[in-house]
Parts: sequence; structure tokens; C-alpha cells
Amino acid sequence: MSTQKYDLVVIGGGVLGTFHAYHALLMGKKVLQLEKDNYPVGATVRNFGQVVASGMSKEWFDYGVRSTEIYQQIQQEFDITVRKNGSVYIASDPDEQLLIHELSAHYDTRGYAHQMLSKQEVLKNYTSVKESYAKEAIFFEQEISVEPTLMIHQVHEYMRTKFLEFTQHYNAPVIDCATVGNEVCVKLTNGKTFTADQAVLCNGYEFKLLFPDIFAASGQVISKLQMMRTVPLPIGGLEGNILTGLTIRRYESFEEYCPSFKSIATPEHYAELKANGIHMLFKTAPDGSIIIGDSHEYADVNHFDDLGFKINASINKLMLMEAERIVAIPVRKIDTAWAGYYPQHPTKNIIEHEVDERIHIRTCIGGKGMTASAGYAEYSIGKIFGN
Repeated sequence: MSTQKYDLVVIGGGVLGTFHAYHALLMGKKVLQLEKDNYPVGATVRNFGQVVASGMSKEWFDYGVRSTEIYQQIQQEFDITVRKNGSVYIASDPDEQLLIHELSAHYDTRGYAHQMLSKQEVLKNYTSVKESYAKEAIFFEQEISVEPTLMIHQVHEYMRTKFLEFTQHYNAPVIDCATVGNEVCVKLTNGKTFTADQAVLCNGYEFKLLFPDIFAASGQVISKLQMMRTVPLPIGGLEGNILTGLTIRRYESFEEYCPSFKSIATPEHYAELKANGIHMLFKTAPDGSIIIGDSHEYADVNHFDDLGFKINASINKLMLMEAERIVAIPVRKIDTAWAGYYPQHPTKNIIEHEVDERIHIRTCIGGKGMTASAGYAEYSIGKIFGN
């Protein structure tokens, strides 16, 4: 049995854990990161890779803006798949137009650059969007996207090459994490143990394996998302983060900052889509394939296995029907479909739980992980180490 000592051990290899490790390394700390699988396979790699601070509210907007800066800083040193093609929210009816104008007024007060696009400008810039759908749009040129299945691997490689004080282990399931005296003791399934001054758990809903009582009482819910990817399509016309009317009717920035949000009616053709938690997003990958989605089904934390692992074909059918209403591309040429799962909380933006003064749980960031983790982790690590 071997024992090695670190300043910080991070349990979880996804985006939230990785950027906790990154910011600790920038502070000069000796860091160990442990990932239970061969490589990250959870929410970090099962999403659109859209980094959209414009969709966030309150401090999470600031974390999103800071995350964008961090991604771009790293990209200057090492390719982590960042592309700066902006984000566009396309309104399809007068109510959605009203909301994007109200959001524009809010961001005018924040000094967050944006541009209103007329119908003609939308159709010129996004040639695959149908004329019958687009009425107007709000565009954020400074926003970015990353490739979710590649990004986290690239960031890990960057950190391994840049920081001598960084150690990372895949295939390293943790079976015990406890404070013993003046240090945290972490034990793996293979019997290896590590000690550290501090430990942070960023392993999603799987922190139940280490702290089941805290997990059961956490109040979080698990969201199941369905997404699809087309075969490569040599069409173009959907560059950047493409967000639509259903997104305008869902994202927290619109709910928080648009006075009319709660008073607008839901059109009949949206009723079944909203009942299944669907809001339509598109993102073109470098190979020309297009990611389409997504949907949301929920289960409380103590019964999330009820969500199952199967793809609900009727939900995918609803999404493809709505996609055909929005874009003039062969959306039914699907290469693959998958489900993703992430924890979220009905009243909290993230779960921050201090097991004691040395063990810290940071999880349940919901759908904000890719947008806000890098910026939030900077704040969290400063708090953990008293800066």
C-alpha cells in the first residue's frame, strides 16, 4: 500500500473537477485528480459544447463570461477546440421578439456586447434557417463553442504538459474519503491511498457512493437529456451556437431579466414540446455533422434509476419535427443518438457542501457546466484555500 501527499485531491475528471484542479495549480498547489473511468464519460462529453454566458443570470453570468476568457487563454497556448462563432437566439413569433428586445435592454445596462438581427440578416447569416421560422434574432459575437467529446481530453493533456505539480489517474475509483487527523485520506479500489490537505468532490450524482446520507438529503433531481447527431452534411449555414424560440422561452436570463417572460402565452404547437422539456438547439461540428436536441425528463435523487437508459423514440420524433420547422436541412439523416444525465437542484444553482473543513462537495451544477465551470471553479478554489 502506497501513500502520497498532495495539497489538493480532486475526485472527478469532468469539466467541474478539472477546472478546480486547474485553478489550484495556478496557485502553485500540488494536485492529484482521480477519474473512476478510462476517461470522462458523463455530462461533460454528452452536451452541445455551447459556452453561452448570455443564457445565464446573476453571478452565473459572470462565471460564464470568466469561463469564456479562461477557455480562450488556454486556446492561445494549446488547442482545446475553442471556436468563436458566437451565439444567436432566433425568435419565431412576436412574443419571442419581445423577449429578445427586453434581454437586449438588460445587456445594454451590463455593457455586454450584442447585436439585434433583422429577419433578412438572420437569413443571410444563417442560410439553413427557414424564412417561415425566423422573425428576428439577438446575436452575441464574443461567445464560443467547444467540441464536447474532445475538449476535456485536450484540457487534461494541456495540464499534464504545463504543470509539473499535476498528477492524474484514470481508472481510479475512490471507495473512501475521510479526514484523519490533519489530512484527508483517499482510498482507491486497488488499495492505493493518497493524502492531501484538502479534497473536493466533483463527481456528479455519484458522490452518493462516498456520502450516501448527504446525497439522499441533498434535494437534487437528475435530468435525462436526449440528443442526436446527423451524418456529415456539406450544407453549412448553421455556424456557432444556434438557439431558438423554445430556448428563449426557457433560459434563465430571459426568465430573470425580461419583464414579459411570465405573462406570455404558450402557443398550442409548443405544448407537447414543453411538456417533454424540449428546447431546440443546433451546433455544427467541424466534420459538418449537426448536433440536434435536447429534451429533459426528471427524477428525484433517490429514484433516478427510474429514468432508464433507453432512448425514447417519440421524444426524438418530436424534436425532429420541430427541427424541420426551423431549418432546411435533412435532419432525419441521423448517425447517432444518445442520452445524457446531470444533477440539478430546484432552488440552488449548485450544491456546495462542506463535509468538514477539509472535504468539500461541489456538484449539481445542472446544465451550466460547460458554460460556467471554469469561472465558478476559480471562485470555489479561492474559497477552499482561503484566498
